[in-house]
Amino acid sequence: MRKDTDWDSDIKDVVRKYALQNALEYNGNGKPSSVLGRIMSERKDLRSLAKKLSSLIESEVSIANEIASNDGLETVKKILIKLNPDALVRKKQIRRTGLPDLLNTENKKIILRFAPNPNGPLTLGHSRGIVINSQFAKKYNGKVVLRFDDTDTKVKPPMLEAYNWIEEEYEWISGSPADIIIRASERMPIYLDYAEKMISKGFGYVCRCSSGEFKKLRDAGEVSPYRNRSIEENLNDWSDMLDGKMKAGEGVVRVKTPTDLPNPALRDWPALRIQHGEHPIVGKKYKVWPLLDFQSAIEDHEQRVTHIIRGKDLMDSTRKQKLLYEHFGWDYPETMYWGRVKVFEFGGFSTSGMRKSIMESEYSGWDDLRLPTIKSLRRRGFDPSSLRSFWLDLGLTQKDISISMQTIESFNIKKIDPITPRRFFVRNPIKLKMAWKDKNIKFNNILKIPNHPNSTNLDDVRKWRFNEFEETLFIENNDYIKEDKFRLKDFADVSKIDKYCEVESIERQDNRQIVHWLLESISREAVLHIPEGNNTIIHEGVIENYNLEEGKIYQFERVGFAKIENIIPGKPIKLIWLHS
Repeated sequence: MRKDTDWDSDIKDVVRKYALQNALEYNGNGKPSSVLGRIMSERKDLRSLAKKLSSLIESEVSIANEIASNDGLETVKKILIKLNPDALVRKKQIRRTGLPDLLNTENKKIILRFAPNPNGPLTLGHSRGIVINSQFAKKYNGKVVLRFDDTDTKVKPPMLEAYNWIEEEYEWISGSPADIIIRASERMPIYLDYAEKMISKGFGYVCRCSSGEFKKLRDAGEVSPYRNRSIEENLNDWSDMLDGKMKAGEGVVRVKTPTDLPNPALRDWPALRIQHGEHPIVGKKYKVWPLLDFQSAIEDHEQRVTHIIRGKDLMDSTRKQKLLYEHFGWDYPETMYWGRVKVFEFGGFSTSGMRKSIMESEYSGWDDLRLPTIKSLRRRGFDPSSLRSFWLDLGLTQKDISISMQTIESFNIKKIDPITPRRFFVRNPIKLKMAWKDKNIKFNNILKIPNHPNSTNLDDVRKWRFNEFEETLFIENNDYIKEDKFRLKDFADVSKIDKYCEVESIERQDNRQIVHWLLESISREAVLHIPEGNNTIIHEGVIENYNLEEGKIYQFERVGFAKIENIIPGKPIKLIWLHS
């Protein structure tokens, strides 16, 4: 084990500095773990020595705490000033928010792309790519290519209706339509032409090995027996692939790469394969389809994409595509990555999985309240600017994080709360007859309640009209059971007498519980649908029937934000939960 005396003086000074700083901040009770964290933050070169440093850190922390205890904090301060005056003020790390600058933008027309697979509508995760790419385009006066990567007819077959869904959802999220829209399936001749050029120039070949056979060879450091065949032989096989003379799995076009690449997955990676399935746009016209890494690389070149911003799980795609670009003599776009964001409430969803579950009637459709689709969020009433704010605040970090949906909801609340009108909604209601303890209690026959608590407009109110002393009202059954005396919000102190609600005073007399309520005369039946895990909870109740609009968001006090999905005569109003 390394002795404390063996460390270089600069390392000792760093440890001592933070030990003294920590002792000063925590009144002579410094912690080795805290000191270690600060050292690792400042000196990345020492991270590999973290365990070996522990003894030195513990020693210096003990000395600093002892000085504080015996000689006082002023002595610690004097020693720290002498050692490093700047360390008196701890520099707090400021979390970087927003987007960084793009590299190599000089004298370039900035082109970015967002490339979903149209095997379903967009999800919450997709919105990140739209927000980041569209914001960079705005920042640099560039363009975004909305490219449909729809060349997989088997594993992720496209849905014809998804193309329009995604185009419209892109515009909803970003605030403007995509600058260029491309469907890869409609550009197949381009990819096939580049594939033939690749084979003709000798850096592509047709491999007749099965995927299992090739993997064994690759992992053993060996090459395919088809790798070194003549260009003529490869072109003949290529022709047979195009003509449908080969079955799926009998031939794959591979890109030649160095055979000693550290990552076996990159060695002679597959570029095109045989698929005889039907495509919703081009039908059965093509027998050979490009794989995503090849198609994407070619299209990025064709569209002159300058910057690619995507998840770090696609770093291998970047490595593959760079190898292809080198063969063609092209310059690869600048690349940036983001880490994974896991939303607790939507942990295991995938588009393919959702599609299967919908087909099996586990969900009512793509806009089911329990799903993390943009369709669902829109149905619930999310404001698209809140999604933009959330992703921009998170910034472009490669760090994997887990968050609750409440984090995203907080951005939506900031957006909608100042402009969302209030209404009362009484769940599981019980009806009470209103009575008066004293007939001489004076009150206005019209109760005025602000549409919004922060409204400065005195006329911006809801008006509840009382029918003299003959009124019935609703309160929640839970309030009825728990409270004998309570205050009807914005109105009066009352006491419960059997099925009567006796008004004692218009003015507030004490600290009795405030409850929400509704006059029967201005109420209407309503049903609130709330997603909760795999279930949808339904709350029956009565709603304040005052200037309600279909499709509008309201804050139902004590309940939360919800959208009126429909108002049908003779039926309860349907409310869709947004968030608390």
